[in-house]
Amino acid sequence: MRMTNMLHFTENHRFSVSREFSLSSLDYKMLAMMYQPMIGGLAVSFYQVLYQQLSAEKIGFSPLEQQRRLFLLLDLEQNERGRKYLIETSSKLEAIGLLQTTRKFLPEEEDYVFVYTLFPPLSPNEFFRNQHLTLLLRDKVGKFTLLSLREELLMPEPEECRGASEENLSVPFYELFRLNTQVVDYELEQALYEASASKQGEAKLDVTTKGFQYADIIMRFPRGSGNRVFVEALKHKPDQLAAINIVAKKYNLSLQETCRLLDEDGVFTEEGELHMDLLQYNANLFYRQTKKREEERERSSARTEGQEAEPSEEKSVEMAYYLEVPLQLRGECTDHQYNYILRNEPYTVVLKMFFTQGSIPDGVLNIFEKIDLNYKLSEEVINVLIHFLHIDRRSWAKSSIEAVASDMLGKQIQTYEQAVDYVREKMSFRQKAASKVEEAKSGGGAATRGRQGKTQKPRIPMVTQNAETAAATRLTAEELEAARRMAQKLDERLNRKG
Repeated sequence: MRMTNMLHFTENHRFSVSREFSLSSLDYKMLAMMYQPMIGGLAVSFYQVLYQQLSAEKIGFSPLEQQRRLFLLLDLEQNERGRKYLIETSSKLEAIGLLQTTRKFLPEEEDYVFVYTLFPPLSPNEFFRNQHLTLLLRDKVGKFTLLSLREELLMPEPEECRGASEENLSVPFYELFRLNTQVVDYELEQALYEASASKQGEAKLDVTTKGFQYADIIMRFPRGSGNRVFVEALKHKPDQLAAINIVAKKYNLSLQETCRLLDEDGVFTEEGELHMDLLQYNANLFYRQTKKREEERERSSARTEGQEAEPSEEKSVEMAYYLEVPLQLRGECTDHQYNYILRNEPYTVVLKMFFTQGSIPDGVLNIFEKIDLNYKLSEEVINVLIHFLHIDRRSWAKSSIEAVASDMLGKQIQTYEQAVDYVREKMSFRQKAASKVEEAKSGGGAATRGRQGKTQKPRIPMVTQNAETAAATRLTAEELEAARRMAQKLDERLNRKG
């Protein structure tokens, strides 16, 4: 447990225990014979105290209680010395994989709550496959005691059965059972979905068993690489292997691509630790480059094939979904003609209507080609997007066009009618914002001040000058004469210095 300030970990802070298992007689034997020699009796006692915060027949989370209960059950002093002792004890449990400690901040109470997540002891087979734990136990009890414990806990296969051919006679699930998939129970699905949110511990444990295994990586990793020795060490570092699998899954990397990234300079430190930030940065670059190449390949293949469009019937537009003709085109087409073009013509024709002074810029054509072929927006939605860019006076830069297209994709806009509703909603927001600004300028902010209880902008006091004050500030003839004399003296002094 990493604690830098003892005031953040006291007997007054509350805690909860989380576990998703129940201890068996073999687990208790593993705790007593294998784990206790490594971490000591107090650490095992602390583990059992945390385990007993929930009934043995239940899993989940225990109620919140003050950590004073833990201090009393372990006979620890409720002071800084006792806190350090408890932190050291929990650190031993965390280091061997029996405990994970997290801290949550409750903003309502402005205080921290500690959550102790317990994990079951390893089975004998798993324990002896873990080189770190095996070597630690050997250092504690000696080699011969370790071998005797192994013989006591692991029973070998009978000699008569060794090497004999075998056949799997087990019956699969769907050969014996048939499920009724026609009835959908929404209440059950909702309950199961809510219950699965509490199983975060299981997901963390399963990370190392998913994705690429160590054997898969080492078989395809180049033997002459300078990082070969570090990759071989991953066999004994399941946490780093899990981190590599997380990056591979996040950026959709193949096994060959993952090996290539692990072969890059600087991915491992001189001590053999994985440089996670650099690996993730390189994976992100590779992902973006691959995505860009695939999009370009898709567009070029579409251009070479000509993308022969299937003949489709001309679609009419209901008057309820008519868009107003922009000022630039009002003399060239009516409302009916304009909406017919938006609904049925390709986006290149619509772009040409707005770029009348010359050819359409290549940057604009490229981004709309990407929206059409890669983003898969329909032609009619792209045409409405072009209309919106013009009437909203938005920039025709790539970032501006992609922002609107991304918003439409995120809102699942697929038809002409949905696109028109999107444009009307955006323009209504713009009009409301403009009207509020005009009200504030014309003094209409008084109503707003009455509703909200404060002015939108602070009033700056203005200095005014009426006739009386102006008359009072006028200089008399004597004062003017004195001022002239003073100015003449200053001029004479300047002339002497010059």
